[in-house]
Amino acid sequence: MSIFLYTPYKSMIHRLDPRAKIFCLILFFALGLVFNNPLYLLPILILTLMIAWLGNSLKNLWNLRYIFLILIAFSTILWPFFIRGPTELFSFWRIHFTLESILYGFAMGIRTAIFLITGVTFLSTTRIEEFTTALIKLKIPYPVAFSISTAFRLLPAFVGAGSTIIQAQTSRGLNLESGNIVVRMKKFIPLLVPILIYAIRSINLQAMALESKCFNLTKDRTFYFKLKMKNSDYVIIFILFCVCLITLYLRISGYGVVLPRL
Repeated sequence: MSIFLYTPYKSMIHRLDPRAKIFCLILFFALGLVFNNPLYLLPILILTLMIAWLGNSLKNLWNLRYIFLILIAFSTILWPFFIRGPTELFSFWRIHFTLESILYGFAMGIRTAIFLITGVTFLSTTRIEEFTTALIKLKIPYPVAFSISTAFRLLPAFVGAGSTIIQAQTSRGLNLESGNIVVRMKKFIPLLVPILIYAIRSINLQAMALESKCFNLTKDRTFYFKLKMKNSDYVIIFILFCVCLITLYLRISGYGVVLPRL
């Protein structure tokens, strides 16, 4: 099983310039922040799922389905403990459950799902090299862009190393499934030592490799991968920007609001 989210596929989303994808990612985050009414957030959620379908990213989303369900459920349950609306449904001790607080919690769960779906779709349709080059073209300092790229590369490597170490220890007789949750957590503590040693060794080797290649010695750099914005990229950014303006106008006009807060 691949630990990288990118799925090679010839789709319209894959063919977009990575800079256009970054702008669309920001605009989709803005769309998710406009409303706090689930009835208005559901069309945005459906739109993100349609884009994920166009980018052949539904498989990655399906692997994370339980995370989405848990986030929505916990958000719906927990938010009524912290906010209160005018329409009270029932009360328990000093906690008052109102219709507005429950709807707001459900909307916050949908909002979080929109953010995650958009991010997973972006990572599923954009190579790390494209993302790094796009950041540099957007005038992000090269050390910052390189650090972000390195984080995307090292995290899957650490996850793979941890999986290998766990499988090796399991084959030697370590039983990680017996006992209560406290006992299971204690069994994972010895596994942290080889994982930390692997992480320190990898970071040290990478630091020596960068130093030997005079990292960040000169500011002028050349890149094999060239980016060029097409007319379709500008059109999609413009359409999505107009959609954001329309939704913002609706929010200012009082639509899509359960409670007067973000």
